[in-house]
Amino acid sequence: MLKAVAYLAKINLTVHCATGESPAWDAAARAWYWVDIPAKRVWRLDTAGKARSWDLPEMAGCVAPRARGGLIAGMETGMYDVDLFDNGTVATTLLGKPADLGAGMRFNDGRTDRQGRFWSSTMFMDMSAAKNIGQLYRYDGNGLSQPVVSGLLTQNGLSWSPDGKTMYLSDSHPKSRLVWAFDYDTATGIPSNRRVFANLADHVGRPDGAVVDADGCYWICANDAGALLRFTPQGKLDRRIDVPFAKPSMCTFGGPDLRTMIVTSIVSGKPEDAEWGGSVILLNPGVQGLADASCAF
Repeated sequence: MLKAVAYLAKINLTVHCATGESPAWDAAARAWYWVDIPAKRVWRLDTAGKARSWDLPEMAGCVAPRARGGLIAGMETGMYDVDLFDNGTVATTLLGKPADLGAGMRFNDGRTDRQGRFWSSTMFMDMSAAKNIGQLYRYDGNGLSQPVVSGLLTQNGLSWSPDGKTMYLSDSHPKSRLVWAFDYDTATGIPSNRRVFANLADHVGRPDGAVVDADGCYWICANDAGALLRFTPQGKLDRRIDVPFAKPSMCTFGGPDLRTMIVTSIVSGKPEDAEWGGSVILLNPGVQGLADASCAF
């Protein structure tokens, strides 16, 4: 297993998130987007290094670019279209609300598959309650699906293999720490044959957000361990990159050549994490990524 050293830099000293999550690269806009969940805020960073933010009407656990422009978001009360305007205003349009999205819940991690379907799961926000009532949903041309995967504590780690035929999903709750792989029907958007791909109890940290690179390897943020872990398609850990904060939350590739990785983080509250916790970094992991698909529906 190679322990890599990567060039990294803080994006901007003014960019600080309590819970930074869901970075996505929008190739058409040549910009990254991500959210700060408790701050009810979405951030944008362009390739010139300019960062700005918009305040949302409620918490968003995840966002992804839409092919027509704007974003799709999993929020507290449903999935929404989100349009951001230059004057700082935001317009949201409800796309669907699952029946289980009750008090104390919201959507969490989300990502689009290779065909442009958007996926996200609900979760009970008080993780100490350990309620396994989270359910994974798909949004496509038929609207919001019925639950596709149920019984989740704190869903994370969505990503797809380069050919789209394997779906990855994790549960980052301390009582789980598992990453699963599924066979994925690219025509219907239906996963099957769920099996354990990696158990982070055998490694370090808890599995948070993730992304697959052009080699088909799965990069997972090891939350609480201050590291990114790369697993081969066979589930073997082959690379580790240490990051300067304790709680990396999600990563994705971007930039014109897809060789830059952006990593968001969560404030840990630990004194040794005071400088970097909650920051967003760019690094070069030494491999090329795949373009984030825009939501096509």
